Amino acid sequence: MMERMWKNYRVISGHSGWVRSVAVDATNSWFCTGSADCSIKIWDLASGRLKVTLTGHVDQIRGVVANNNSNMIFSAGDDRQVQCWDVEQNKVIHSFHGHLSGVYCLSLHPTMDHLLFTGSRDCACRVWDIRTKTHIHLLSGHENTVSSVFTLPQQLLVVTASYDSNIKLWDIRYGKTMETLTHHNRSVRAMVQNYYYSSFASASTDGNIKKFNLPNPQFLHNMQHTTTRINAMAVNHEGVMATGGDNGSLWFWDWTSGHNFQQAQTMGSSESEDAAIYALTYDVTGTTLITCDSNKTIKMWKQDEIAITET
Repeated sequence: MMERMWKNYRVISGHSGWVRSVAVDATNSWFCTGSADCSIKIWDLASGRLKVTLTGHVDQIRGVVANNNSNMIFSAGDDRQVQCWDVEQNKVIHSFHGHLSGVYCLSLHPTMDHLLFTGSRDCACRVWDIRTKTHIHLLSGHENTVSSVFTLPQQLLVVTASYDSNIKLWDIRYGKTMETLTHHNRSVRAMVQNYYYSSFASASTDGNIKKFNLPNPQFLHNMQHTTTRINAMAVNHEGVMATGGDNGSLWFWDWTSGHNFQQAQTMGSSESEDAAIYALTYDVTGTTLITCDSNKTIKMWKQDEIAITET
């Protein structure tokens, strides 16, 4: 099988701190980024131009997500705040309170998108109803920071990953743990769900990537990035998985075989001691990859029409 190589075609500057999170609008017209500079910036996807800057958090922003059916963005940060933004009015319209420490991740249910899930350094995942603005469940059981969360489209199932090295599957209806996966030996920093293959992958600080079936999480196989900490993962509908590491490494994988077919490197600026990738995502079409770096830049990648490699 031949894979086209990916290349960086645009570098965007504008944040004054590490860029920690990214999300693409469902219409594929804009994307937003959250930063250690406490701001959210909305960018035009086609041109890369800045559209608006949103301010309201008082500490670094670790997570952003765009609502599929309305002009809303949700953000979470070290200030323990989970905020809902109206992107037409460019202001916060609601804040969700309850976490006892910084909020590291958040996710909307893909089909029941009135359900919001937030994971925190307080070891808990909370479930919120954004229509009624109420707290539904406190999912407690992890022994360290909840670093990643996602939900299945047609299932009342939540999956959380933690620095305690465990992954837990929860029943949304009752707020109870259904299963705990203990395959990792180190902190799990990132997960990615592949809707098209009914599976997901998780990555730990030792560079190990593990893939599981869904909804019954049978372990499939292991992939080794390097010994670097993996901070972010994304996969497109063609089964190209991208992983970003603390050393600036950007690796591309074939989802089915687990073969690593390309290794790229994001270079830091002269002011930066490292070139860590903190977040990445594909656009809606899966043809553009957006990476967020510790050198305060955002990079956009696309497949090279000429360069190919065999997997």
